[in-house]
This record gives sequence, C-alpha cells and structure tokens, in this order.
Amino acid sequence: MPISGAEDADRPQGRLGIAGQLTAGFIRSPLTPLFLIAAFAFGLVALLTLPREEEPQISVPMVDIIVDAPGLKADDAEKLVTEPLETIVKSINGVEHIYAQSMDNRVMVTARFLTGTSSDTAVLRVHDKVRANLDRIPVGIPEPAIIGRGIDDVAIVTLTLSPKPEAEGRVSAADLTRIIREVRTDVAKVENVSLTYLVGEVDEIIRISPQPEKLALYGVTLQQLAAKVEGANRAAPAGQVRDKGLQIDVVAGETLSTPAEIGNLLITARDGRPVYVRDVATVEFAPEDTEALVSTLNKGKDGVERQPATTLAVAKRPGANAVLVAEAVLARVEALKGRLIPSDIRVEVTRDYGETANEKANELLYHLGLATLSIIALVWLAIGRREAFVVAIVIPVTILLTLFASRLMGYTLNRVSLFALIFSIGILVDDAIVVIENIARHWGMGDGRSRRRSAIEAVAEVGNPTIVATLTVVAALLPMLFVSGMMGPYMSPIPANASAAMIFLSSWR
Repeated sequence: MPISGAEDADRPQGRLGIAGQLTAGFIRSPLTPLFLIAAFAFGLVALLTLPREEEPQISVPMVDIIVDAPGLKADDAEKLVTEPLETIVKSINGVEHIYAQSMDNRVMVTARFLTGTSSDTAVLRVHDKVRANLDRIPVGIPEPAIIGRGIDDVAIVTLTLSPKPEAEGRVSAADLTRIIREVRTDVAKVENVSLTYLVGEVDEIIRISPQPEKLALYGVTLQQLAAKVEGANRAAPAGQVRDKGLQIDVVAGETLSTPAEIGNLLITARDGRPVYVRDVATVEFAPEDTEALVSTLNKGKDGVERQPATTLAVAKRPGANAVLVAEAVLARVEALKGRLIPSDIRVEVTRDYGETANEKANELLYHLGLATLSIIALVWLAIGRREAFVVAIVIPVTILLTLFASRLMGYTLNRVSLFALIFSIGILVDDAIVVIENIARHWGMGDGRSRRRSAIEAVAEVGNPTIVATLTVVAALLPMLFVSGMMGPYMSPIPANASAAMIFLSSWR
C-alpha cells in the first residue's frame, strides 16, 4: 500500500525506545484527552474526600490490664499479681514493651504492641491469653479488666461548659455535670463519633450529716440511724399481677431519691413524740468527693476569678475525616443551645483538631499551588507559551492523580503527605523542562519534519534517560517504607506519594 508524503513526514526515523513508543502511541490516540480528564476528575474527588489530619496516624496499640487486689499491700501485690501477669503478657505475640505499676489494693500492667498492630487484634490477644491463664492468679483476686487504648482515643474536639458571669454562684459543678451528660448522649449520635468521655465531672450525692447533740437528746445511736436509712432504701421485685390481659410487675419498697424523702423517715418515738431523720441529722444534696478539679479562670474586676467547669472530649472513628466530624459535632452542640444547654451556660471550644488540621492542609495546598504557578511562569518566560501550557496541564494532573493513589493506599491528607508532593515538584518540573526544551529545539531546526514527528523524536532522544533518572530517585526513596518503629509509618507518606508522583509523570512523558 503506498504511503502518502504527509504520513511519511509524520513517521519517525530510527529506534524510538520505550519513551518514544509511548509518545507515538499517545500522541495519535483520541483517548489521550479522555485519560487526562479522567485523571483530573479522579484526583479532584480524592482531594475533596481524603481525610484531613495534622499528622499521620500511627497505630501503636496499648492494652491496660487492671486488677483489683483488695487487702494486698504494694509489695505483696507485686509478687502475687504483677509478676504472674507480666509473665503471661510477655508470651503474647507482638508485645514490644511491658509497663507495670503495683499499688496498695491495685495492680496495672500495660502491654505496648509493635507499631502497625491492629488495636482490635491487640485487645483480643491479651484477653484470650489472660483468660487462658487465670489459674496463675491467686484465688480471691477478681477477674482483670482489659482496656485497649490507641491513637483514635485522642479527642479531636473538647467542649468546656462553665457558668456565665450572671449565673455565678447559682450553677455548681454538679449542675454542669448533669447538663454535659445529656449533651454527651446527644453528641454520641453524630456519625463517625466513637469515644466520648468527661473530664471534671462531679456526681451529686445525698449527704446525711448526723448531729451528735441531737442524737444524744433523742437517745438515737448511729447504728439506728444507719440501719433505718439502709433498710428504707431498698426495692425488690415481688412478682407479677395479670389483670384484663395486662401484666404488671410488682415492686416491694422503693429507693430514696431526695433529701425530703430521707428526712421524713421515722426512726423511733421519744416521750410519745416521733423522731425523724431530719431531727437528728442534716440531709442535703452535696458534690461527691473527687481527686480532680476542673475550673475556668476569668479576669474580673477583683482579679482572676475561678468558676466550676466540666469538659466533654470527643474522639473519631478510625479513618474518618477529622474536619467533617469536628464540624458535625460543633453544629450539633450549637443546635442544643437553648434546649439542653441553658442560656446562662457558656460553651467554649477548648480544642478543635478539625479546624487546625484543615487550616494546615489548606495552607500547604496553597503553597503547592503557588509553587506550580511560579514554575509555569518561569517556563513561559524561559522557553515559551506553548511549553508553559503543557506544564500547566501535566503538573496539576500529576499531583491530583498522586492524591488519588494516596487515597487508594490508605493515607490521609496531612503535613507529611503534602510535604512529599512539594518535595516531588522540583523533580517533576526538572524532567518536564528537559523534555519540553528538547521538543522546542527540534521544532526550531526547520528541517522539514512535521511537529508531531519532531516531538516524538525529541522525546525518544531524552525520554529514556529522564525515566531512568526518575526511577533512580524512586529507588532511593522506597527504602524509607521499610523503616521500623514509629518513624516508619510517620515518614511513609514521603516515599509513597513522591514515588507515585514521579512514576505518573514518567508515564505522561
């Protein structure tokens, strides 16, 4: 079949190599623009859906084994409980370090697993091993409580409730605790919220303070007072009653819930006069004694003023977007104001991990875009408008496609992964400039070749060396993926993302 002059002018001469053959195939294919559009679309979706965090999430699970040892001093607890538990935990696969603390009446042993171990797997291993060796713990010691802890237990949002200045003195720590517990129940329903806990909660109790002079006056002993209150504060099921198709549970007795109910209990009679609990003791609501005290400090007219406060901490589920979870939690709390949260209670956001993560991610993305624009302008001034247009397409698409690959590999958008992209831009542009400048040189030769043929031969001339140079850099970065300890997972986004970006750029060439 005869070949026309135009087709012959487009046909490159000589061996093309891998780079030239890829260029010849893609430069003629009508699917090339579709590949670019698809890569841009996939990358844009990844940019919008990638979970944003400040730092890479490192899985270093720790499991606490807490044992109550009533009646044992610290030295005895160490010999009888701590040492057997340490021996049991040491035999568990994946345990890297063991920490133990022996106290009077209590023992806590903590097992730290190797980096990268699943938190669920760690808890199951400890639970199975301890349950299988309970016979090595002395008889009479309660079964240990096993609690798993990991990076996802760290709160991303903390909300502190305190009374406003106009409510000072009217709102106690116990009042704040009742409010924040209701808020906690509502916040726990937000999607992707896992763990919630309170800091500074103060339970309210009914305190009975006997008055010795009144006890002596009415001839009532402390044993009589205690027995009366204890006996009245009981309720037990007494069976069921069936009537007209209904089944009703019958309860004998009732539990006491208010100071008035306790104060009205009849203890005895003295000279024909009944003696009630309120006659010999003061009964009132009081805050339970606690070892932790949480307060908020405000600058007032008389200096620094201390007010009671209670904090709600909210953690997210593994893999969830910290930004979206934090926004959803704050929106739910805002909706609770005036309904569950009274108007005289102030809500302060004392920590918003989602906001700080979003700010840092946006700042790094801004600098990434600024670096790309600077490179495009430099190529425009140094080589030409057409070449700058090519860089303006290839570099953003490569970065977006790298983010899509990062999404598939399970990484998040954080300062380390974005640093990897910024780091790789220099190498990406360096190779692109070499190829584009050689194409421009071939176009300027004026030897009668078509632009398509000149471009293919120009890429074939320098494409293979630049690909080899890129793969050399990739080979130097990949060993970082195998670094052990905590630094391995922390730094792994750098070799993964930078290598992906360079490989994608090589394929575009």
